[in-house]
Amino acid sequence: MLNKFPVFDIQTDSDFEEIALDLYRFQSRHNKVYRQFTEYLKIDTRKVNRLKDIPFLPVEFFKTRQVVSSSPPYDTVFMSSGTTGMQRSRHYIKDLKLYEKSFLKSFQYFYGDIKQYTVLALLPSYVEQGHSSLVYMVDMLIKKSGKPLSGFYLNDAKLPVIISEADKQGNPVLLIGVSYALLDLIQNHRFKLKHTIVMETGGMKGRRKEMIREELHTYLKKGFGVDTIHSEYGMTELLSQSYSKSGGIFQSPPWQKILIRDTEDPLSYLSYGKTGGVNIIDLTNVHSCAFIATQDLGKLHNSHQFEILGRFDHSDVRGCNLLVI
Repeated sequence: MLNKFPVFDIQTDSDFEEIALDLYRFQSRHNKVYRQFTEYLKIDTRKVNRLKDIPFLPVEFFKTRQVVSSSPPYDTVFMSSGTTGMQRSRHYIKDLKLYEKSFLKSFQYFYGDIKQYTVLALLPSYVEQGHSSLVYMVDMLIKKSGKPLSGFYLNDAKLPVIISEADKQGNPVLLIGVSYALLDLIQNHRFKLKHTIVMETGGMKGRRKEMIREELHTYLKKGFGVDTIHSEYGMTELLSQSYSKSGGIFQSPPWQKILIRDTEDPLSYLSYGKTGGVNIIDLTNVHSCAFIATQDLGKLHNSHQFEILGRFDHSDVRGCNLLVI
């Protein structure tokens, strides 16, 4: 399938648009849910010749329908996190190797060779619920790192010692954690880290009061003794991640693009600096749907950088690093 859609070979915006339009034509024929959605909108596929002509499937469909462009069997099904009683999204994964290639290439694109890092994971709620794409990704990063201290630590009492020990070795350390768990950690421990990237993801999961990102990062910087806090932005319904190295300004890998839709007119798009709904084109979603209208609010700073500002009031609390404004 990747021979037909060479998403990892994208070099230019025109490369991206060409593959995106080809994938749109494929999915509008072979994805039953997406086809029905486009028919409901009375979209004439022959007239879709630009990225902004492509219809975006509301992410909620992943909760109620099987959003697939390929037939069974599937390697696995990833499920979104959620509180008790919340309906969880399901993403049917035809090819786990494609997901692995996406997140490994994306990490290398932004951070370099994973083998340089000791990877420490503090993701208790994701591990507890199971079927998590984030846990699958981090587990692979841990294994690829090859470092003896790399691993999942949940709420392990040894973690503060492990963090300090890994940092003192002088090699790069990646501490990735769900926001509330990182706050819990620094509530009882203070660090002065010199070689550690602290990366937050996942929000509060109902365990703590939501706070704006600036406030969260202020607490985390003080508690870990670092100058900046990194962030990961991803979701169950996508196979690619975006990263922020400072200030909540995200970038996506070359095979993913963000558009900001007008909240009053979802078929129209906003210019840089204006807040609206986040639409995502993820070209690695070859086997599901590559064109997703999320319930997230954000704005573009330029063609490559964006910010996530919160969520629509009526949407579920998501597990993908969303803080209420």
